[in-house]
Formats: sequence, structure tokens, C-alpha cells
Amino acid sequence: MKALVFERDVARFAAARVAGAIVPGRGASHGPLRLRRTEPPEAPGEGWVAVRPRLSGICGSDLATIDGRASRYFEPVVSFPFVPGHEIVGDLDDGTRVVIESVLGCEARAVTPRCPACARGDVGGCRNVAFGHLEPGLQTGFCEETGGGWSTLLRAHTSQLRPVPDELSDEAAVMIEPTACALRGAFAAVESVPTTVAVVGSGALGLLTIAALRHLGPDLTVLASARYPTQRRLAAELGADQVLAPEELLRAVRATTGSMRIGDQLTGGADAVVDCVGSAESIAQSLAVTRPRGTVVLTGMPGTVSVDLTGLWHKELRLAGAYAYGVEADGRRTFDHALDLVIAADLGRLLSATYPLNRYREAVEHAAQAGPRGAVRIAFDLRDEKERDNL
Repeated sequence: MKALVFERDVARFAAARVAGAIVPGRGASHGPLRLRRTEPPEAPGEGWVAVRPRLSGICGSDLATIDGRASRYFEPVVSFPFVPGHEIVGDLDDGTRVVIESVLGCEARAVTPRCPACARGDVGGCRNVAFGHLEPGLQTGFCEETGGGWSTLLRAHTSQLRPVPDELSDEAAVMIEPTACALRGAFAAVESVPTTVAVVGSGALGLLTIAALRHLGPDLTVLASARYPTQRRLAAELGADQVLAPEELLRAVRATTGSMRIGDQLTGGADAVVDCVGSAESIAQSLAVTRPRGTVVLTGMPGTVSVDLTGLWHKELRLAGAYAYGVEADGRRTFDHALDLVIAADLGRLLSATYPLNRYREAVEHAAQAGPRGAVRIAFDLRDEKERDNL
């Protein structure tokens, strides 16, 4: 079969880090990612089925890996060589179209008894992502045995599969997984019943978070920062009440909440802030514009950053992470909420371009430079790959 394979190669990883620092996404041309013809993955055990991807998105975590920026935190929960791709819509052998909840939790790993998180359906908190009968792998797309979406065939456990309604396009369906991740952060932000929420960053995750907040809180005041014209337009369309340049966000939060400014800090601020960037600068700004005893939710993958946390201590802020998905407080799966939101907000329109696997270098650079190039989400299109129908 045809697959993009990421190998363990320290020298190429270092080269990718240098190349990606010069041109975002250029790590695909110099790093350990290679287009290969390889054997399809075997079923790791009972309950595993073949999935033939139709579309598979390029996520920020994929880009961090390819450009050599991924945190070493993930090394024990990844197995090499792996095929990336965890935002997937594909076909089963019987023609059923599915999306995949990519976290490899206890059920997929045949671990019994299940850990407390998996027992309540909250697979994002699974304690066994490096154990069980599978090789280590936080998710499909980071595990050697399962394969990933950037290929013509992967393996998924039946517990991961969610059917796609016939009326939903592939372009909309591939947005369900990232929408579920955004909803996780939005649920964390509205847990304290806020009236004002700020969203830092309006890339793909930020835009989906804006849509999620508006979906969950029709009466919320949502402020968002966005760097590029397309991001600003879409942020407003998806429900942001105000869309500001990053340097204008503090002023806008101050005016909206009637706060006073002391240096780069506010005496009051937004009830909750969702950081969809994960840089040192964005986290510092998030802390600065949150009111005392408010909530800061990190949905953007921060990696190793250096941030002054004095404000966290002084204002008694709640700092929360939002990763993956599971079951929400209302008892519904995050993926079910995500399906509803993708339909309601027409989120398939955020898929800006698709590429065949053999143009992966162009695809990755486009994804890494999506903002300045007026794009949101980029995906691989496997529907016309010859190998797909011959496996």
C-alpha cells in the first residue's frame, strides 16, 4: 500500500527542525517523513477492522512533529515507524463510512479492567496509552501497529468507529474530530457559567472553538484575536462578537468588562479565556486578560515554554488543559456534539484545500502556512489513490 511513514531518525529530525524554523512546513522535505510502499498493517487482535481513508486532515500536532518542534514529553507514548493522520473519514469493507475517535484507550488495547477514565467513557484520560497488547501510541496516527490516515489503509478498533450520516459530505465529516477537540476546550471554559470569554488565536482550532462557544452559549460575549483577514472574517461569521488583532485584545477585554489596566495586566477581565495557540506569548496574554479566579483553558499544544506565572498565583486563576474527547457532563459523547456542530455551523467550509499523498511536501507547507495564505484546514485526499481499492 501507499503511506507516508515517519521514521526514527535523529539526524533527519534535526534537519527538519532547522528547515521548519526557516520555512514553516519545510521539515517535510528534509525530515524523517517519507512516502513509502509498504505492507498493510495486520489486525492487532479481535475487534480490529480495516479502514480505507477518504480524507485525512493535517493537524497542528502533525506539523509540530514534522518540523521537529514536538515536545519530548510524547516520546514514551509514540512507537516508530508510524503513519501520521488522526483526523480521518474513511470506508469499512462493507462500504460503511466512518470517522475515528483516534485515542487508543483501554478497550482498543484489550486492557481489563478498564482504567477509571475509560470506564466512564472519557478515553482522553486513559492511563494505558503505552500498555496492553498494542505498541505505545497516544492515538491512531502515532502508533506503529495501527497505521494512520495518511495512507490507503489503516486499522481501527470497533470502539473507535462512529458512522457518518449519508447526507454529510466527506469534507464536513473530516472536520468532526478537530471539532470534538475544540468542543472539549469550550466545555471547560463554560463550566463556570461565564458571561465573557476570550479566544486567543483564530487558526483552525480557534475558529472551531469560537463556533463551539457560540453553540454552547448563545448569550455569551465572545471576543477573539486573529492575525489574518480570512481568520477575521470567519471568526465573525462563526459567532465572535468582536474580532481583534492580537495586540488589541487586552484593550477590548478591558473595555468590555469595565476593568482597569495596570501595566500589561487587567484588574478584572474575561471570565474565561481559551488559548488556541500555545506559545509563551499567548499564554502570558491569556493570563493577563483573565479576571481574578477566572479560567484559562489551553487547547493549543504548548510544548516547552517559559511563562511568568505570578499572575496565576496572584489572581488565583484556574489553568486547565483540554485534550481529545470522551463523554461530556450531559452524558453525550463529544463526537456526537461535534457532529451536531459541524452540521449546524457548516464547518466543512473550513477545509480549504486537499492534496494527493505524492504532493505531501506541498500539502504540509500549505498547512503550516495556512493563516497567511488565507487557508484554514488542509487534508490529504485518498479517494483517487489506485492502491485504495486493491487492498
